[in-house]
Amino acid sequence: MPNTTAMNEVLRDAVESGEVPGVTAAAANADGVILEAAFGKRSLASGAAMTNDTVFRIASMTKAVTGAAAMQMVEQGKLSLDQPAGEILPFLANPMVLDGIDANGEPKLRPAKGVITLRKLLTHTAGFVYDTWNAEMHRYAAKTGQPAARTGKMAALHAPLGFDPGERWEYGINIDIAGRMVEVASGQNLETYFHEHLFRPLGMTDTGFVVKPQWKERMAQVHQRDEKGLTPIESLPPAENPEFYAGGGGLFSTSHDYLTFLRALMRGGELNGARVLKPETVALMGQNHMGALNVLPMITYNPRMSNDCELFPGMDKKWGLTFLINTQDVPGARSAGSLAWAGINNTYYWLDPVKRVAGVLMTQVLPFADKTVLGLLDRFERAVYAA
Repeated sequence: MPNTTAMNEVLRDAVESGEVPGVTAAAANADGVILEAAFGKRSLASGAAMTNDTVFRIASMTKAVTGAAAMQMVEQGKLSLDQPAGEILPFLANPMVLDGIDANGEPKLRPAKGVITLRKLLTHTAGFVYDTWNAEMHRYAAKTGQPAARTGKMAALHAPLGFDPGERWEYGINIDIAGRMVEVASGQNLETYFHEHLFRPLGMTDTGFVVKPQWKERMAQVHQRDEKGLTPIESLPPAENPEFYAGGGGLFSTSHDYLTFLRALMRGGELNGARVLKPETVALMGQNHMGALNVLPMITYNPRMSNDCELFPGMDKKWGLTFLINTQDVPGARSAGSLAWAGINNTYYWLDPVKRVAGVLMTQVLPFADKTVLGLLDRFERAVYAA
């Protein structure tokens, strides 16, 4: 069994130095779980202690779960990676591109060139963007009242594209739309589908879109970091009776449950006798599906929500079927070809299919890509590999 002392010290030091109010972390290798740890406080306001069963808003860490569900649909022949997505969702058949804002502040729209597919949605190359990291969509949303995906309003999915499908990579609402395709193809909403086909089989009892009563006292509070330090803030509650569940960012979970999901992927889609994906499907999800395109830096237009973000600067990054892929080894840490992503409240995970190591680090701090938390993630990851 690996020695966990250094991992625990990294986490404890981050709390004792005031870098984060609290943190949970978990790690596993091919033999099983090697660490589950919690330090600090769920909330600086309440003073409640962080525990291993603390529930977090995992935001865009939802995307990998939606990708797994979409690939279950592909395995069943209910969806195909390269069929026109408009065959499933008719509003995608003739998309429009936001081609700037005119001198009067009015949006300029034109028909898109190219076809939206599930593959392009899962790789963020379909053309959909987020107004947090796209200046023109930021202005468009302010002008038109375009709702965000987290509202659960179907109108959120009818946003114009930021560019033609297949032209480049840009982070956006693509996987919310892929989640809606799963809902249509399966005949179930994502909350029901995820529980029946992923969470229940894998034993993920503390994950879902709908907040369970027993979670409320275990929920971590989000804290805003600014020049004065860390301040507890109120988070928007999940949408009641949503028209769709936000597969791009709506889940609540724990570090334990999310590590369970990663362990199933690390084992080729099976854990404790429950198979949720075929090994060849999991392998496919971890490959580059954007060809010669590269992941680009994310420049913020909402600095309270996100800093500028570029993970592994100077390295070419690719995108699999919902995962960021680093193309070079990180010395002392993850291998080339590892899979990773994050949530806006500074929750992070990685899955190294070469060394068969997976890790999760959960905080609730804004804005995203917080340098302090990224430094903690790096130290934690290196401690995991050193052990």
